[in-house]
Amino acid sequence: MLSRLGNTSTGGGGGDHPVINVMLVDDNADTREYIKKFLAFEEREFRVVGAAGNGRDALRIAMEVKPDIIIMDINMPDMSGIDVTSQLTKLLPSAAVIMMSVQSDPNYLRKAMQAGARNFLNKPVQADELFSTIRDVYKGHEPFRQSQFMPNLTVDVKAPGARTTNSAGTTIHPGHVVIVYSPQGGSGTTTVSTNLAAGLMRKGIKVLLIDADLQFGDVGVFLKLQSQSTLAELAPKVNDLDIEFFDSVVSTHESGLKVLLGPQRPELADEIEAVPDSVARIIERIATDYDFIVVDTRCHLDNLLLALTDISARIVLVATPTLTGVKNAKFVLDLFDRMDYPAEKIVFALNKVDEDRSKNRGTIATESIEKYLHRSVDARIPNIEAPILAAVNKGVPVVVTQRDHKQSPGRELMDLADYVYAQLNEDSLDEVESESAKSKKSGLGLRLGKN
Repeated sequence: MLSRLGNTSTGGGGGDHPVINVMLVDDNADTREYIKKFLAFEEREFRVVGAAGNGRDALRIAMEVKPDIIIMDINMPDMSGIDVTSQLTKLLPSAAVIMMSVQSDPNYLRKAMQAGARNFLNKPVQADELFSTIRDVYKGHEPFRQSQFMPNLTVDVKAPGARTTNSAGTTIHPGHVVIVYSPQGGSGTTTVSTNLAAGLMRKGIKVLLIDADLQFGDVGVFLKLQSQSTLAELAPKVNDLDIEFFDSVVSTHESGLKVLLGPQRPELADEIEAVPDSVARIIERIATDYDFIVVDTRCHLDNLLLALTDISARIVLVATPTLTGVKNAKFVLDLFDRMDYPAEKIVFALNKVDEDRSKNRGTIATESIEKYLHRSVDARIPNIEAPILAAVNKGVPVVVTQRDHKQSPGRELMDLADYVYAQLNEDSLDEVESESAKSKKSGLGLRLGKN
């Protein structure tokens, strides 16, 4: 990951405000010139440091000039502005992207924000709106530039999750996001989420558990945690969120697990859902402070969920071995396939499995489920309720108290955590090797991308 500290150069007038370095990306040369002339009117505040007429040139030039702001057209012939933005978010996170389009389709806006764009301008761009948008985005991106991305990053491939450190010795964590989801209510996502998060904890590994069931989340109940500060306090501050304020909101379980609880009352969910990608944006801002971020979700298939699955490294899809559970799982798997999610992104967990089906003939054999779905089951969690209930009453995940007990699902839940841990660490090391090869060819420094 290439980056630098925030721009400290000042304008020609010697004022206290930094000059904002701007790059223009549009396949229409007239549009680029039009915006460049606008910015020239405020030359003490804005400086155009680069321009590109297509996506591939934009990636190359951005890495060379390292702008503070990139004004990006959404439609280009070789690569869309959304694709370019998605790559730049990983390659050059110190730069903030403002997307432009002649179309005001909400779907364009959603995709742009999910790719990492910080704001959206309609063409033709007006001077006052252009200036104010650049200023607002630059100011809002300041904590991200200053606190998370420092110069001289080196990769320590021996560290879990291939963390990076900067020259000051600050650790930058990989921030693997794992979403736990089921399209069926009562399938046990909170049981899986709390135990997965606890199971991912190792010596020196930082794990965050987020309750994103905004109306009726049970993570606090399962872990016996209460807090006056929740997601509801963070969502309005997403544009200016810094890690210090985030830490003041997060609760700490007795095991050391960090937990961000959902709103205390169902009606507070409306304020968060008003901006469907707000939870995903919060996660993106704090991701590099954690090795793993596990997110418990509700069964609704909506924009809030899709914003989370888009940024995730893994989606743990939880189903029960029932007709309804298998039918809904197939629908979701087909949907994720149409969304071009790679197969390895999905971890399929079958919960409440009866080993002796003669006692519960309403369930379906695992082999039949695998045949019907055309995929294997990655985790089989037995239907043994007593240990789960006992763990909830104590507020301690079953993987902590009974991971090796034969009459407990603790072992299988721990196996699931080990499986996810091994997969994501392997991904991190593969990415480091890939980026190292690119570095040797191009002279660019190593980076740590988000999955």
